[in-house]
Amino acid sequence: MSEPQAYNLWSLVVLNSVLFVFFAFSFFKPTTARDWRSFGAFSAFLVALFTEMYGFPLTIYLLSGWLQSRFPGVDWFSHNSGHLLETMVGWRGNPHFGPFHILSFVFVGGGFWLISSAWPILYRAQKEGALAVTGPYASVRHPQYVGFALVMFGFLLQWPTLVTLIMFPVLVTMYWRLARAEERQALAEFGDRYAAYARTTPAFVPRLFRRRDAKSLTG
Repeated sequence: MSEPQAYNLWSLVVLNSVLFVFFAFSFFKPTTARDWRSFGAFSAFLVALFTEMYGFPLTIYLLSGWLQSRFPGVDWFSHNSGHLLETMVGWRGNPHFGPFHILSFVFVGGGFWLISSAWPILYRAQKEGALAVTGPYASVRHPQYVGFALVMFGFLLQWPTLVTLIMFPVLVTMYWRLARAEERQALAEFGDRYAAYARTTPAFVPRLFRRRDAKSLTG
């Protein structure tokens, strides 16, 4: 029996791209032009990822000579070998149960959880003209952007490609710039209250222990 086709599965490219983009959209629900830019960039990352995962393995094609010379005996154009990290460390079992693949699920699941839990709080605060400081916003000022970064990093662990490796720092920088623009807007709208919130709450990486004076902002 012949092995199942590894690539040129464009129906899977479309199906996975649509499912994950819709999944993210259901949580993020972009409304402003800024929201759509950040969501569009994230969607482009997913499309590039699934194109190489199921459509055409550009990264493996470009690196095939180098990979074959250092890892002889590996069929680099089989689908399992596309899990580059597992293959390069010598994982012999099913790559879907490999350490990097399992770790990727933690990051991807955690990222989507963060996005989904932050959105209703932000939506309610915007509707009421208030400052979002509860839930994930009590730990970081930009949980949705952190969530997007976690999802992308998780997918890089699962299926790294040259295109997504280049896109990742570009998108993280874009999210950082969008976050700074939002902070300037929030400072103009909420003044000292937002300034106090920003002093006690990290932008992207939560502290293990919150400062005591931060609690007053959630009241």
